[in-house]
Amino acid sequence: MTQIIMAGIVSFLVAIFTTPVLIRRFSAEGLGQEIREEGPKSHMRKRGTPTMGGIAIIAGIVIAYLTVSLYGLITGSGGFTVSGLLVLGLTLGLGALGFADDFIKLFKARNLGLNKTAKLVGQLVIAIAFGLLILWFPDDQGLTPGSTQLSFIRDIDTLDIAFGGSVIGIIVFLVFMYILIAAWSNAVNLTDGLDGLAAGTTAFVMGGYSLITFWQFRNSCTVSVEPGCYSVRDPLDLAVLAAAGLGACLGFLWWNAAPAKIFMGDTGSLALGGLVAGLSVASRTELLMIIIGALFVIEAASVLIQIIVFRTTGKRFFRMAPFHHHFENGGWPETTVVIRFWLIAVMAVMLGTSIFYAEWLTATGVSLR
Repeated sequence: MTQIIMAGIVSFLVAIFTTPVLIRRFSAEGLGQEIREEGPKSHMRKRGTPTMGGIAIIAGIVIAYLTVSLYGLITGSGGFTVSGLLVLGLTLGLGALGFADDFIKLFKARNLGLNKTAKLVGQLVIAIAFGLLILWFPDDQGLTPGSTQLSFIRDIDTLDIAFGGSVIGIIVFLVFMYILIAAWSNAVNLTDGLDGLAAGTTAFVMGGYSLITFWQFRNSCTVSVEPGCYSVRDPLDLAVLAAAGLGACLGFLWWNAAPAKIFMGDTGSLALGGLVAGLSVASRTELLMIIIGALFVIEAASVLIQIIVFRTTGKRFFRMAPFHHHFENGGWPETTVVIRFWLIAVMAVMLGTSIFYAEWLTATGVSLR
């Protein structure tokens, strides 16, 4: 528990003190966000607001993880693990892709950075590398950081995506990893459209996963095999990363809340999407993440629905997509949309963690009465 609390505090302090430095630096150099002409007219006042604030979020996560891991090595309570490094690597890889996108936008002073093909290819390369490595590095019990089996609260033995490890099966697994990673990184990116929306929502999700992965650590099958235990490698390190993500998002949110002094940009949103995807895979909860991260799912689904309906009927299903702009264009103030969407995110996290805990109660035969 000490490491988890430490990670949250360190990441929060790094993010909250690094962000104003970025604001001053980017403002002095005139590195501001370009606003889409077809977007809500109320957003035009945000033109020129510094972006790439995701650098502070990434710095908070990295420094917190390094600090806690070194503390663990010194005290003998743990240290760097394969699972933690792989999830952190996925976060940094997608963060670097987002940084390239933001840099092009700022350098060319336009709202479009990397084209869709370049971004998807970048996500493909990162996803394949993560998908291959996540199946390596077994521990003493033969447990690898990831599994080819689809998972909800734990691995579903009857749903092996890789079909027993055949060549075709591994290709199918890698395709699944690509879809999962691209979906989550793009979903968080789409949610990042209002002041504080993505940072606050991700903070809630990371808070939920801090509890889930800590509970997996407390009831790990590698410690003692008993009813309800979890076969997850390095759950404590995953909890440290989740807590680091929570602290970094809150520290950044201090400056990103309306009216935002800085935006996280693709640097932050793609990195956080990678953290969400990586935690779901390494904790064996890919399907549960759909419930906990339901707001991200809704935002991404709204864009998909808008595209399908418009291409088939020529009409728009929503006033504007992603979903938050639909309500903005309907007359809701930006802060009202953000707070109400936060409430949806909180309820989704509470539902997901409740389902997780209820399954453990059922598996162990514990009764609350």
